[in-house]
Amino acid sequence: MRIALDAMGGDNAPEVNLQGALEAAEAWDCEIVLVVPKSRLEADLKHFNTRGLPVTIADAPDVVGMSEAPVEACRAKPRSSIMVAAELHAQGKVDAMVSAGNSGATMTAALFHLKRLEGVSRPAIATVLPTLVGRCVVLDMGANVDCKPKHLYQFAVMGSIYAQEVLGLPNPRVGLLSIGEEEGKGNELTFGAHELLKASSLNYIGNVEGRDIPFGRVEVTTCDGFVGNVVLKFGEGLAEAVMKLMKDEIKKHPLAILSTLFLKGVFRDLKKKLDYAEYGGAPLLGVNGVAIISHGKSNVLAIKNAIGVAAESVRHDVNQKIRQILQEPNPEPVKTAPHA
Repeated sequence: MRIALDAMGGDNAPEVNLQGALEAAEAWDCEIVLVVPKSRLEADLKHFNTRGLPVTIADAPDVVGMSEAPVEACRAKPRSSIMVAAELHAQGKVDAMVSAGNSGATMTAALFHLKRLEGVSRPAIATVLPTLVGRCVVLDMGANVDCKPKHLYQFAVMGSIYAQEVLGLPNPRVGLLSIGEEEGKGNELTFGAHELLKASSLNYIGNVEGRDIPFGRVEVTTCDGFVGNVVLKFGEGLAEAVMKLMKDEIKKHPLAILSTLFLKGVFRDLKKKLDYAEYGGAPLLGVNGVAIISHGKSNVLAIKNAIGVAAESVRHDVNQKIRQILQEPNPEPVKTAPHA
C-alpha cells in the first residue's frame, strides 16, 4: 500500500510531517510518498535515519498556503504539493492521500482529481469524537455549510459505513443533530432529513441534541457543515478549557497538589482520550478515493495516526460499500406534520 503525504501541509511542515511519515512507515506497514519540493526535502532527510524504510519523494515545486483561497490557489498552482498528491492518487500511483494543510484546498484538489463517488451528491468531512462510552462519527464538519435533506441522509449513510468498517462499531446508532429530541423540533432541513432517515434501513434513533454526543447516545451524528464545524471548534475549546481549569484549581489548594502524584495516570489517560492527535485525521467521505484531512496544528503523532486512518480506510474498502448502498433507490419519506 502506498500513501501520499502532503509534506508541506500544516503549521509545522515539513519537519513534523517527515518524522510522522517515518514513524507511520514503521507502524502501519505501508510505503509513504512525500510530496514536496524535492530539493528542500532531500536536504531535510539527511537529518533522519531513513535506512530500510519505504519512503520516496514526489516533486511538487509549489505550496498552497493556509490562508489562501482554496479554489483560486489550486487553479493557480497545479503543481502544488496538495494538487500533486491528489493527482498521484487519481492516477493510481498511490492508494490514499493525507494533508494537514489548507483543508479547503484538500477538498478542492480531491474533487478536481478524484471526483465524487457514484451516488454521492456532496462529500463530507467525518470527524471521530470521544464519548463517555466510546466514539462518535460526526459529519459534516465543514465541507458543506448549506445542505438539503438528501445530503444529510447521505452523510448518515457514509458515516454509518465508516463507523462499522473502520471503527468496528456494529450496527451503529444514527442521530440527526437538532435543537430537541422531539420530531417537531428543528427547521426545514432537519424535518426533511428526519423523514428520509426514518424511512431508511439505517439504525436511526431520531433527533439528538448536542449534549447527546459526548454522552455516547449515538455512534453517528449527521448535520450540515456549518453546525458541525461549530460543534467541533466548541468541543476542542471546551476540552482545553476544562484541562486548564483543573490545573488552575489544583494550584489554589496545597493539599490538592499532593494528590496529583496519585492522579498522574488519570490525567495522562484523560488527556490522551481528548487529544485530537490520537485520532489522526478526518476522512473526506464521498470522493472516489481516500483523502484524509488532518488538523493544521498536527504534531508527529497526529501525522502518524492520520496515515494509519488512511491505511485502514483502504484496507476496509469503505468506498465500495458506500457506493453499493447509495446506488439503491432513495428511501421514500413518510410525511409527518411538524408540531409546535
